[in-house]
Amino acid sequence: MKTGLSTIVHPFTTEDFFTKYEKNKPFVVHHPKEALTALRSLDFLASLENLLNMWPYTIQAHLPDLRDESSSIDTNPKDAKKLFQNGMGLLFNEAHRISPPLQDWLKKIRVDLGISSQTYSRCLIYATPDGKGTAPHFDQNINFVLQIHGTKIWKLAPNEHVINPLTRHTMGTNPDDEMDNYLEDDLPTEMPKSAQTIELKPGSMLFVPRGYWHSTEAKGEALALNFTFTAPTWIDIFTTALRSRLALSPEWRETANGVSDSNRRGEAEAYLETLLAGLKEDLPHWEASDVLDATEPLD
Repeated sequence: MKTGLSTIVHPFTTEDFFTKYEKNKPFVVHHPKEALTALRSLDFLASLENLLNMWPYTIQAHLPDLRDESSSIDTNPKDAKKLFQNGMGLLFNEAHRISPPLQDWLKKIRVDLGISSQTYSRCLIYATPDGKGTAPHFDQNINFVLQIHGTKIWKLAPNEHVINPLTRHTMGTNPDDEMDNYLEDDLPTEMPKSAQTIELKPGSMLFVPRGYWHSTEAKGEALALNFTFTAPTWIDIFTTALRSRLALSPEWRETANGVSDSNRRGEAEAYLETLLAGLKEDLPHWEASDVLDATEPLD
């Protein structure tokens, strides 16, 4: 069974895909119904009923106030069916846990993308009632969406307000404190009028770039499988290597005493100054290869 990036973007090439990927733009492929049968014929994807019967974990149900996973409850399969019938979307998180084939797909796509082995890779399954969907939001992760059943309308728009977000954000809510520090502009309260509309039918695959605004609406009951990758940033790569280096020092491993005591704060600052002086002497000798070898050793 062929797996990986080249399979899900076919008949386009991976070079075609990376042209869009590197510009942080969406990429869509409308596969024929007979394509990707190795994925779409998995037993638990045959229907929502099958999925509910085979699912051994809790299920996330999206509350109607935001229609978004940021406002949700955890439930069991029996109650999830009732909530779905009452118009609430369902999220089956980390679906690869019940499917070795999905684990293989996740690993191969991640390797083909060239992102870190420390990436949080997972499969998500979204079940959406007719006329429902998700509120406008952006994610800090990379998403490949494969429509399994039904039709879903996506609206997408580039994010001109925050570049390379570190966390997810739902339109109309307050950004977290860290994001608030690096916002380029006030966040919008509605999708831009220039938003692109894409209709996904069974077999369609949509790549949603990190940080891209998007919202969805199902036409008929819909089921979609996501391959989702939360990849480390350069911040994560560097700080991981830095921690590994500093952990070799018994002085850096000391408890940070006195930092919240006004009477001893001066001593704490003086001691940290000596540690920083040593780090300043060490850092000029670092090479990019040293950092990557510490975090991403090649086979």
